[in-house]
Amino acid sequence: MRLNLKTVGIATAVLFALTGLTGCGQPAEVQVSSSVIDSSTAARVNGETIYMTDVRLEAVAQGLIEPNSDFGPTHPDFHQVLEQLIDQRLLAQEALRRGLDKDPTAERRLAAGRERLLGNILVESLVANEVTEEAIDRMYEEQVKLQQLDDEVRLRQIVVENRELADQILQELVDGRDFAEAALEYSEDVRTRLEGGDLGWVAPNELLDPIPAVIGNTVTGTWSEAFETEDGWIILKVDERRTTPPKTKQEMRPEIITFLTFTQISDILTELRASAQIQQRDPAEYLNEAEEAAKAEAIDAAAPPEQAPSE
Repeated sequence: MRLNLKTVGIATAVLFALTGLTGCGQPAEVQVSSSVIDSSTAARVNGETIYMTDVRLEAVAQGLIEPNSDFGPTHPDFHQVLEQLIDQRLLAQEALRRGLDKDPTAERRLAAGRERLLGNILVESLVANEVTEEAIDRMYEEQVKLQQLDDEVRLRQIVVENRELADQILQELVDGRDFAEAALEYSEDVRTRLEGGDLGWVAPNELLDPIPAVIGNTVTGTWSEAFETEDGWIILKVDERRTTPPKTKQEMRPEIITFLTFTQISDILTELRASAQIQQRDPAEYLNEAEEAAKAEAIDAAAPPEQAPSE
């Protein structure tokens, strides 16, 4: 039976992604020696180092963690990812031993892989420098405004003049104190204090920033963290909503990071393409070559078979 090399390649990749080869049979003996491995090293394979950062980047590539997240031996997936990298390094070393990297096709594939890695490194740099918490917050506020266009919420508030008192009130709320009771005692907003801080039904997008985002990030029936405005430090409580609440920032965070990342990639590619010299073959040439090849094949098929010479 002849093996399809493409199928073998796909199967190998899937096998690595799911379990690592060491999990499929008897595990190889692993030598553990802290004296020769420092804190930046995860393993050595025939003298070659696999760094802790290599394991973390592989976890990011597999979607196990977000970029810039911690990924160490205490993570439940750490050892599985490390075993996959060990298997991968062993196979690569064996390929080099057999000289498979010298094949012209292999050299082109290795060059293409290097290009992909360099592109990934550039994307990681863009994410680290441009996809910041400030950028995520701005995007979240914009998305909340869009989601709350027809939203109405019933709010309560406590307004005080300093952060220290606001933190004290938050602790009292955590300890079980009623929000309306705390508003009656502490709030400096005379319009709402006697009503337990009740603001009634309001449209979030008619309020000043950052209040719409704070409302969107506060689960119905709970209160927000204290935040500063021109009127002082405010704690909000969302009593009710008349429409479906928007996603919280934590729920929307992966989508925002993906959007900001692709925006950065799109922007830099637009800039690079504008300044690059790019030459491509005319698609018509491919069509003409295909037509010529088809005609030649038809002529060969129509030609009578050659007669063997008679003895």
